[in-house]
Amino acid sequence: MSGHSKWATIKRKKALTDSKRGASFTKIIREIIVAAKSGGDPNMNARLRTVVEKAKAVNMPSDNIKKAIQKGTGELPGVNYEEIMYEGYGPGGVALIINVTTDNRNRSAADLRALLAKYTGSMAAPGATAWQFDQKGFISVPKEAIDEDSLMEVALDAGAQDIKNEDESYDIVTAVVDFEKVRKALEAKSVKFTVAEITMVPKNYIKLDGKDAERMLNLMEALEEHEDISNVYANFDIPKEVMDKIGSQE
Repeated sequence: MSGHSKWATIKRKKALTDSKRGASFTKIIREIIVAAKSGGDPNMNARLRTVVEKAKAVNMPSDNIKKAIQKGTGELPGVNYEEIMYEGYGPGGVALIINVTTDNRNRSAADLRALLAKYTGSMAAPGATAWQFDQKGFISVPKEAIDEDSLMEVALDAGAQDIKNEDESYDIVTAVVDFEKVRKALEAKSVKFTVAEITMVPKNYIKLDGKDAERMLNLMEALEEHEDISNVYANFDIPKEVMDKIGSQE
């Protein structure tokens, strides 16, 4: 999980400008609309609950959340978004899965192709990279929130598959079916976590350094800032000192 964990840490450390917050709101609203199509009650719709919590974490007004849910359920008129999964390669042959939520697939595909090319990446055929990832639940707990032994007792008893001791966090991996159970067990013990999501975990990692590492991080930044792109998964592993350098930049 090291690549995923390090990138998640950088994203938390980088301050959001007002313009980025606006872009974040746009992306999360789209996620809420799509998730609410399967039901507008977060207590009964685990995916919607996760996105609503993400919205609250960036201080999205409750009225915006409510209206987005109503657009998803059809109570209010709204744009018809579709979800598309693209596959590609980044610098150094890094495997990419890129999830898009869009109202115009031609625009999104063209933008994605241009972004990848800018950072020496490329689009890939369906199935070319997806086999290199497993879908898992992922929860990141800051080390100051709980000691490792106590966390292991709570998480493993609830069904967690693994707990990784990273630089600043304990990263919990679960099967998708056990994700909600583990998260609720942590909440019941008032354990704070910074990330809780269903993600794609690489089966192996490609180590990057130098220019490829810099290009890869710049590509990730560019992809995640694009309002049509909802999630990006990659199997890179970059030395901590390089990550820290990028993470310290404004």
